[in-house]
Amino acid sequence: MTESTTEIAVVSLAQPLDSIAEALGRSFEEYGFAVIRDHGIPHELIERAEAMSKAFFALPDDVKQAYHIPGTGGARGYTPFGTEKAKDAKVHDLKEFWHVGRELPEGHPLSEFMADNVWPAEVDGFRETFSELYDAFEKAGGRVLEGIALHLGLDRKFFEPTVEDGNSVMRLLRYPPLEGAEAEGAIRAAAHGDINTITLLLGAEEAGLELLTAQGEWLAIDPPEGALVVNVGDMLDRLTNGRLRSTTHRVVNPRGEAAYRARYSMPFFLHFRPDYVIETLPGCIDPQHPDDHPEAISSHDFLMQRLREINLA
Repeated sequence: MTESTTEIAVVSLAQPLDSIAEALGRSFEEYGFAVIRDHGIPHELIERAEAMSKAFFALPDDVKQAYHIPGTGGARGYTPFGTEKAKDAKVHDLKEFWHVGRELPEGHPLSEFMADNVWPAEVDGFRETFSELYDAFEKAGGRVLEGIALHLGLDRKFFEPTVEDGNSVMRLLRYPPLEGAEAEGAIRAAAHGDINTITLLLGAEEAGLELLTAQGEWLAIDPPEGALVVNVGDMLDRLTNGRLRSTTHRVVNPRGEAAYRARYSMPFFLHFRPDYVIETLPGCIDPQHPDDHPEAISSHDFLMQRLREINLA
């Protein structure tokens, strides 16, 4: 297995976007992934959020289960261990998670697509901390999308209206510790692609995240501490006619001592607004790359189609 990540772009969002857009775009075209430093999410906020995530998952199962909302596709609140599975997978992923979504004012035209958040009363400051982190993720994601727009030759603000009031979701994720000799190298999250526009991940420093290269090899991702791992989702892949790749990836249990402890991470799934129509960008169609997706589809319809495939709707 390849361990090097030297070809995946590592860029700083503190730099002018014009200076990093090409490296960022090339990395998304070849690997579907890039690593982002200086993303603007305060270290103190990340530490606070990590501590609160661990505090919630340490609660008794019956307390956590009280925040599970059946029939919502796991869009808000708690989703128990062994619920979600990757598309076409035979077994469920070894994880439990909590979802925080966008909060819209009463009467907002898109409120029918977004349920109200629920908040655990047992963890002080939970709502305030994760509302702040949600906003910080969204700001960082907007900067990444600006860089992508520049790479595609679009107006740098092209994506701004497409994601305004989008159905983005922040996930607090725990992979419980495994036991026995089979723990080393076990698959914690089966090979899958993300549904959304782009995903921003905190907590990938713990070994185990791997992407599948175009050559069919699994490539380990080993970002600097505190960096964000960003990957292209299926919606952006479809919009760009596959020019930016939604790459299959997985989470495997590491070897050695780390194989027997829990793994925590916080991905932010940045989505288009539900009424945005995904239609192939004209600039991504040429004789070498004919339009593979002639039928336009709304972001919401695409999401629901995919949620049914992974057992969440």
